[in-house]
Order: sequence, then C-alpha cells, then structure tokens
Amino acid sequence: MNKVKGIVILGLVLMIATILVSVAAQEEDAKDLFEGTVAAPEFPADLDWLNVDAPLTMDGLKGKIVLFDFWTYGCINCIHMIPILEQLEEKYANELVVIGVHSAKFENEGETENIRQIVQRYDLQHPVINDSDFRVWGTYGIRAWPSFAIVDPRGFVVAIQSGEVPFDAFDRYLSGMIEYYDTQYPETIDRTPLALALEGAGNPGTPLLFPGSLLADAENNRLFITDTNHHRIVIADLTTYEVLEVIGAGKRGFDDGDYATATFNKPQGLELYDNILYVADVNNHVIRIVDLAEKTVNTIAGTGTMGTRIFPPGTTGNARDIDLRSPWAVAKGGENLLYIAMAGTHQIWRLHLETGDISVAVGNGREAQFNDTLAQSELAQPSGLYYVEGLLYFADSESSTIRVADFIKNQVRVVSGTTNNDLFDFGDIDGALGVNRLQHALGVVADEQGTIYIADTYNSKIKIVDPATQETKTLFGLGGEGGFRDGDAATAQFDEPGGLDYANGKLYVADTNNHALRVIDLEQGIVSTIVFPNPQALKIETNAVTIVGGNAALGEVLTLDAQTVAIGAGEIALTISLPEDYKLNTLTDSYVKINSLDAPFEFAQETFKLTDLSTQIPVSFGVVEGTLSFTVTLFYCEAKDEKFCLIDEFTVNLPVIVAEDSDNTILSVERNVVPPQLGG
Repeated sequence: MNKVKGIVILGLVLMIATILVSVAAQEEDAKDLFEGTVAAPEFPADLDWLNVDAPLTMDGLKGKIVLFDFWTYGCINCIHMIPILEQLEEKYANELVVIGVHSAKFENEGETENIRQIVQRYDLQHPVINDSDFRVWGTYGIRAWPSFAIVDPRGFVVAIQSGEVPFDAFDRYLSGMIEYYDTQYPETIDRTPLALALEGAGNPGTPLLFPGSLLADAENNRLFITDTNHHRIVIADLTTYEVLEVIGAGKRGFDDGDYATATFNKPQGLELYDNILYVADVNNHVIRIVDLAEKTVNTIAGTGTMGTRIFPPGTTGNARDIDLRSPWAVAKGGENLLYIAMAGTHQIWRLHLETGDISVAVGNGREAQFNDTLAQSELAQPSGLYYVEGLLYFADSESSTIRVADFIKNQVRVVSGTTNNDLFDFGDIDGALGVNRLQHALGVVADEQGTIYIADTYNSKIKIVDPATQETKTLFGLGGEGGFRDGDAATAQFDEPGGLDYANGKLYVADTNNHALRVIDLEQGIVSTIVFPNPQALKIETNAVTIVGGNAALGEVLTLDAQTVAIGAGEIALTISLPEDYKLNTLTDSYVKINSLDAPFEFAQETFKLTDLSTQIPVSFGVVEGTLSFTVTLFYCEAKDEKFCLIDEFTVNLPVIVAEDSDNTILSVERNVVPPQLGG
C-alpha cells in the first residue's frame, strides 16, 4: 500500500466542498484541517512536463500550497474546472501552484504533443505533466476525472476530492490555510511566483486558431466557421473562400451587440435557419443568434452561468431563465424546433423558437452508453448533431459512438462504434456495427443518399457509414498521431478534426489541431486545404504578432532532377530563400519531416527542427538507389513591424543515384518562397 492511499483508508481525506467555515470559528480543528501527516510522494523522474523549463520536485515546491488537478482533456467535467482553476491562480498567484496531472482516458490523449496542443487550446497557465501510465494517479489513490489533491506548504498531503468542486469551496479552504500558516508558522509560505515557460500562447501563425465547427450554406454560397479560440465566427465565400464578414470582436467575453462589439467564449456548433445563424457558445453556456440581415448578435437561451443541476426528461422552462451546461452543437429539426447537444448534462435539449420554451428531449442525465426510450436512454457527452426526417444523429463523444434519437419510434440506437455499455470500449476498427470502433468522435453529417460521415476525432480520420450495409469504414486519414497533408486517400492526413458539413458533393472539415479548414471532393477523392485570398481580413492584434497569414500551402510537391552521391554518410543541404521583408517565425517551430524512412536512406530521427533558413540534415546513403522524400513546414513573418505571419508547406521528391566512384556527399535542395498576394 502506498502512503497516500493510506490517507484514504484512515479516513483523513477532507471533503473540500463542505469546508465553509473560517479558521477562527474552529480553532481547535484547524490543525487537522490544514496540516497533513503523510509526505507527498516525489514525481517519477521520466515524466514529460509542459509549461515549465525543467521538471519540478516536491522538495522544490515546499513553501507553496500545491493543488493537483487530475484530468483528461476530452472530459467535459474536467473542462468545467478550467475557469475555476484560473480564478484560483489569479487570486492566490503568490501562494498557490496548480499542477495539472493529465492521466489520459483515450490512447490519443496520452501523446505529449497532443497534450501540448490542448494546453495551448485551453490556455492553461500552470505546469502540466503527462501521466499516461497513471503513476502519479496511482500514488494518490485517484479513481475518477476530475479529482483534486492539496499539499500543504510543508509538503504533506492534506486533502483529496473528486468531482466538480465549486470555486467558493476552494476559496474558503485556501484562504483558511493561508491564514492558518501565516498565524501559526510565519514565513512558512513562499510567496515568490513560480517561473513558467508557457507553451507558445496558442499562436500557430495562421488566421484560424483551433477552429471547432463549420457550416456550408450552398444555397447562398457561404461558409460559416467557428474560429473557436479567437472567440468569433467567420463568414467566407463558399467558392472563392474570400472572407466576407467577421462576427465578434475576437476576444473572450459575453456581450450582445453588432458584429464589431459582440463577444463569444469558445463557440462551437452552428445552425442556419431563415437567415438566422444559431451558435452554441460553449463556455458562456448559452445559445446565441446572429441576425445576418441586421448584423447583430443576441442571446436566446441560457443565463451566462454554468448550470449545476441535471434536469429530468420532460422538464420545461423559459430558455432565458435556465442555466445551461456546455451546449456544444445545435440542429434545426421539425417546425420551429432547435435541438441542443448539452454536453455538460449528457442530454439533448429542445428549444421552441416561437415560444422560447426549452425542455429535455433525450437522456436521463446519467453518463453512460445505454439505449432505450428517448427519456430513459443514457448519453455520454453528445457533441455534433445532424437532423433528418425525425432522426437526430449525434456524435456521443465519451462513448465513442454515433447514435440516433428516433423521434418516430421513441428510441435511441447505435449507428457506429461500440454497442456495449462501456465508456472505455474504443479504438480504430473498420467493419460492421458491433465490430467497428471509433475514438471520441465529435462530428456527424449525411449526404442526399443517406451516407453518414463521421469526424472520428481522436483517430484523426474521416469515416463513413454505408447506409446499405451499415458498415463503417475509413474514408480519409492515416490515423496514428495525425498529421497535415493534402492528397488522396493514401496520403491525406488530419489532426483531431472536429466539426464537418456536406454540400454539393464536398465535405468540409474543421481540422482543429491543424488550425485549418479542409475540403474533401468526394467525386475526385482528393483532400485540399482552404486558403483565404484576403487573410488580412482576419487579423487579430496580439502582444506579439498580428495573425493574418494564409493556411499551409496546398501541399505543393517539388520533384527535382536526380543527384548523385557516394555510399555512406552525407547530408541534405536545405536552403530556403525568403523575400527581403520576411523572416523566420521564432514563436513556433518550423520543421522537416522525413517521409523516406526505409532503406536505402537512414536518418537519426524522423523530424528535424528548422532554426535557420540554411539547414543540414544528416543522412546515410545505402548501395541501392531510390527517391528521397521529405516535407517542410515553414512558419515565416513580415519582418519590419511583424504585421502578419504565414505558412509555406511543400514536399520534396528527389531521385538519388548512388555511385561508388562519386565523392559527393551533399544533396542540395533550394526553395524560393513566394508569399501569397494579400490584397483584397
């Protein structure tokens, strides 16, 4: 038995939510409340740390109150705790250190680079460790997400609690602890702020930042985009992709008003009806409407406060008086009805647009994968929605399924993914219903023939369900850790795609972790990346750079003439030329990814960072000839005033001839970058 688990067995765990008394009011109990008796275990030596320059130690944290947040990034209850932790970090900046212990549920969530993306996406301002093997989790006896552990300033564990803990409970406990130590043990608390090295502040050098959803309006030739981490909605031309309008000031907030003054907080799902755009404003916990004729934004459901109650099916009330809980997606269905994926209550709600009444339509609020009647079924964080003729398809992300609520037959059933009532039954398997597996799918849509398209998010794939056979199979994406490449089914890659929509034979994809929008031409079987011809319309003023640059280049392929080299050690000499007024972007990493990892070429690693415009990549040449292939992703900026940044991505295919009598050991590759035209 480990020591911290002993706390649990001995009954010394404090229920933080019940501690609503001051130190003075319970002087005799203060020692038990605020002094632990078991030393906090030291961190394993080989963990990956984020947001700090070097791993921390418990010994080095003495003098600080340490709050461990055990979380996993797809968990909606964990997401609910982020703003509470932000408040605590702001109020107790000198006394408190929050450490995020990321103990992944899904395989994809356990990759450090994916956690790094999430740290940027959620704008976490505290150290985070990758605990994918559950070693830290185990030493504290944790059993659920989210859970919290508090270590006192002397380095002893004093409290452990699971679930969503309200700010007031944390606040009263922490203020009481600080008062106690300042009174009983002066100078114990170290009020020197912890030095951090934040993960890039979420600046990829592209005009979009973690776009979560989109909507293709073929009738009016418009594309609506939720530019989620820029807290705004973008309207583009569906044919040319010219930016037509930007809805929102581009900062986090909760303000109704015109396009320039309205603010959102991590918007996601969209629906269009009668020239009104409906927006699931997730972190404001409201539904907003955008009047596209009047160019105004207003709130029609929710109060702006996150709900804490789970309402039973059939509950009805005025939409503006009820606290919603992380509404993630919206879909028009039936006469004057708007369905809402209420991810935070594991239900689907229904808003009557004419009366303003809102009610629970599907799910009893228990998080599970249980299929029964609409009222008795149990959902697990429903996200994407698609409605057609009495059938509401939904991506039930935490059960890794696509399910359908059949309002005609009054039943819920599985369409794709596991049919077991098991929230941990996930994977990446194509095949028949009951055999196939998904991993935290977030998006679903269908075409005119009834083919269902799925954003299988954590598998970084787009999949389809054949309406004739009910089989699920991969359409595009290579899986694994994901990537960013245009092309056909054999080469195209995505990175945690979220929302998707269908129009006129094309599938539009919000490729969230690539900060890009992708288009799949279903007839030609080709994936391409949307590039805005007027990206300056999307500029966001930041403390560092104005982000306006186009998305990554359209997967340009450079096929060079053959070069001859000698057998043995050599190098690729890559030289990139930028126009005089441009420079390498130092706020994010440019890199070379080797595609030719098999003989006759040997590389020390698969990916090389570009720290200069002239780079030498070591390679060993075998006796067999072949074609060397590598992809360069270059982030560069306007140099003088750093007004904007851009991306250039290209693939080099270089035939290599190996000759015994050659004395050449260097392959020369040159790239002359031409920025896109920014007029418009």
